[in-house]
Amino acid sequence: MAGLTAAALAAVGFLAYQASANVPDSLAKPAAPSSAAPGPSGSPVKKPDPLVVPAKSGTGKRVVYALKARRVWLVSASGKAQRTFPVMPSTINPKPGAYAVTSRKDRTAGSDGVPIEHVVRFATVGGATIGFSAALDNTMPSPDPTSKTGGVRMKRADGDALWSFTTVTSKVVVVR
Repeated sequence: MAGLTAAALAAVGFLAYQASANVPDSLAKPAAPSSAAPGPSGSPVKKPDPLVVPAKSGTGKRVVYALKARRVWLVSASGKAQRTFPVMPSTINPKPGAYAVTSRKDRTAGSDGVPIEHVVRFATVGGATIGFSAALDNTMPSPDPTSKTGGVRMKRADGDALWSFTTVTSKVVVVR
């Protein structure tokens, strides 16, 4: 009986060796993690590259503000995004189009009473001034929907970058 057991173990070992020698490479290696999530058809859907500047946002050096994406791009004269970052829109939004920075203020209180810095104003809608700013406490809470405010908030580091990038008359392009 011991001879049969030894023979059976030898046969199983041989078959296991044969099976491991014939595994296709695609099954032998673990799949690389994918940054793409499966789409409705099961095929991967790539996330858009955040550095890609929105289409139809003009040319030249400009700030691009995408309302739906809640994102800003700082675009160089060559058309390349130097930086992009998320923002929290205000309760009042400008219409899509081209604007120019009308004024800048280093520090003040926002229309919601929050201390802010690096205010870059570029539009007026219904009497409300629209501009970018960063809260000194580095927060970006959703604005009170009952208040009519025009502050588009960003993190302080992003506010620093926007402040350094713009001057009065700098172009701001708003897209959907």
